[in-house]
Amino acid sequence: MTSHPHDPRAWQRPDDGAGRPASASLVDPEDDLPSANYGGDFETTAIPSYDSTATPQSAQGFGLLNDPEPLPYVQPSGRHAMTNYPIEPTEIEPEAAARADRRGTQDLGLLVLRLAIGAMLIAHGLQKAFGLWGGPGLNGFEESLTDMGFRYADILTYVATGGQIAAGVLLVLGLFTPVAAAGALAYLVTGVLAEAMMAHEEARLSAFLTDGHEYKVFLVCAVAALVLTGPGRYGFDAGRGWARRPFVGSFVALLVGVGAGVAVWVLFNGGNPLA
Repeated sequence: MTSHPHDPRAWQRPDDGAGRPASASLVDPEDDLPSANYGGDFETTAIPSYDSTATPQSAQGFGLLNDPEPLPYVQPSGRHAMTNYPIEPTEIEPEAAARADRRGTQDLGLLVLRLAIGAMLIAHGLQKAFGLWGGPGLNGFEESLTDMGFRYADILTYVATGGQIAAGVLLVLGLFTPVAAAGALAYLVTGVLAEAMMAHEEARLSAFLTDGHEYKVFLVCAVAALVLTGPGRYGFDAGRGWARRPFVGSFVALLVGVGAGVAVWVLFNGGNPLA
């Protein structure tokens, strides 16, 4: 059965006499709310006070309806009371970290040192490889190694020449600097021992440092200093730890370079430059 939508009787409540059972009654949702004088759980339930210094009269707890809502934590009192700290957070100066990381002209100085050592190694390597600038070439370098008493001079000629040029290029680029500097240090240490051996044979070992060999000794010290200081930030190693803060790895590279130079001398020559 349908009713006309404009029929006002379709939207009226049926009265009690229109077929509704006597036991039926309409329910108002607001009837479920407690009245003002309701004495049930809402007014009897209380949250106990956590104030240890409160008197029994004041430690009655907090009601849920009429009392103010309690804090989710308890302010410490007595010897646990907090002192007056500044409310506002301390502002961290953004430039503090930058100032602690400033290096001034240190990176520029390391760049100059690196370029000078690298260019010198490359130039001497090209002299040995191609005979440029009056160099001996591969054959002349092999003969000099043989005269110094090195065994397997033919192999050492290519290894020393290629390693010298490669180390110089890496130092100029600032790439894999600890490895390049350690290789250059090994080559220079072997060269210093060989020149000291030749000076001893010519009875002028006492004048070694004043007879033109101080150049090679100074170059050894310069490369060792570069190993310890790192390449600086003007190079391809700028983002690596040995460029920013060299420490343990630098000592390891220094020991490896010196040890490799001495090992090459002992294994392929074996002479005593001081005896």
